[in-house]
Amino acid sequence: MRATLMYGAGDVRVENVPDSVIKQPTDALVRVTASCICGSDLHPYGSMSAAEGPARMGHEFIGIVEATGSEVTTVKKGDLVVAPFAFSDGTCEFCREGLQTSCVHGTFWDMLPDEGGQAEAVRVPLADGTLVKLPVAADSALMPSLLTLSDVFGTGYHAAVAGGVSERTRVTVIGDGAVGLMAVLSAKRLGAEQIILMGRHQARTDLGREFGATDVVSARGQEGIDAVRQLTGGHGTHVVLEAVGHMPAYEQALGAVRPGGVISRVGVPQYEDAPIGFNSLFANNIRLAGGPAPVRAYIEELLPDILSGAIEPGKVFDATTDLDGIPGGYQDMADRRSLKVLIQP
Repeated sequence: MRATLMYGAGDVRVENVPDSVIKQPTDALVRVTASCICGSDLHPYGSMSAAEGPARMGHEFIGIVEATGSEVTTVKKGDLVVAPFAFSDGTCEFCREGLQTSCVHGTFWDMLPDEGGQAEAVRVPLADGTLVKLPVAADSALMPSLLTLSDVFGTGYHAAVAGGVSERTRVTVIGDGAVGLMAVLSAKRLGAEQIILMGRHQARTDLGREFGATDVVSARGQEGIDAVRQLTGGHGTHVVLEAVGHMPAYEQALGAVRPGGVISRVGVPQYEDAPIGFNSLFANNIRLAGGPAPVRAYIEELLPDILSGAIEPGKVFDATTDLDGIPGGYQDMADRRSLKVLIQP
């Protein structure tokens, strides 16, 4: 079968690899019908050393179950399923608490060396706890929106939930990438009274306004912080959803959050050390939240709104390709020519 491998920074190839097969009785074999390139894939695309490769790529996918292990009971051959970006057993103490990304038996797709969603097929470990059956056909027009449940929508929603967004909150979203736009949509869904989107790409911020942003700030650094404060009576917002992962975005969040507020980070941090001391967080009772989104915990909650057409998160996909176009898709996203690339193997 064919699959995507990253050999190093800027070097993505689609190659023939051994077919995925059932290995454990809890596995399912899924033929991929839709996948995508994630913004987090761009971090290794920009910095991965050749010594770290080749690595199988892709952690967001929908597909049709082709076979199951003897212990799998919740899905069967022929089912259309969506897979979160981390697989989990659904039964451990963390899964029962809705924190599937800390499952004692599961992990992230990126940690499974011989599998990945940017491929023709995937072996899914812990299928009962991981896969969610979708009540539509594989050619449904809802497919782009349903695919966002595997990561990007659930991640934006996690940012808003972890930040405590409600009807009484003002929110700043830092980043106009797909996760940032999903954070806007999520804050709107949770009733935020004001949503300020910090981004500078008009096509993206226009989509952000469609998703619910009430204001757009294109400036960065201190100028951007000053603009947010001018929009909020000088205080900043109750919640800042940081969807980038780089230090300047964290520093911008520090400047935009009001005393007693929350910074909720879901952009994968590209740093270990960050200001958390007296002047940055402690003095103003600012809390730091977020983390890898347990998207499996949110799928059943978010699915009905997609099925009804109440929301259309799939609008973040602005390009579609087959497997052959994946290397170009990476480059287009890195160069900001594409927001998020949908893959149809």
